[in-house]
Amino acid sequence: MGSDAKVYTLAEVSAHNTPKDCWLVVNGKVYDVTKFLEDHPGGDDVLLSSTGKDATDDFEDVGHSTTARAMMDEYYVGEIDTATIPEKVKYTAPSQPHYNQDKTSEFIIKLLQFLVPLAILGLAVAVRIYTKSE
Repeated sequence: MGSDAKVYTLAEVSAHNTPKDCWLVVNGKVYDVTKFLEDHPGGDDVLLSSTGKDATDDFEDVGHSTTARAMMDEYYVGEIDTATIPEKVKYTAPSQPHYNQDKTSEFIIKLLQFLVPLAILGLAVAVRIYTKSE
């Protein structure tokens, strides 16, 4: 793993993406994990799904043991040309205008909160007067 290590582009690494030929990039290093596919505790699908991209985040998220990290040395084939790895773009949600669900102004709502009970009270009084007069 010296300075004479072979340097690969991401395109070169991602060409190795089958169960018979599987390479990964983790922490700037390229690994040929083909022989490890059958023995990987998470199954070969996990490794195969990480080809063609920088798998560092996937690797770190799992929380591999020091033993697993030490095993990586035997699969090392070279370094990645970091200029060929696309920059991670942070997701920013589009700004949304304030959403007024019922599209009515606050003034109308306040007016209705006053008038509706008043109308109900007036209706009750009218019914009471009408039924009393009969």
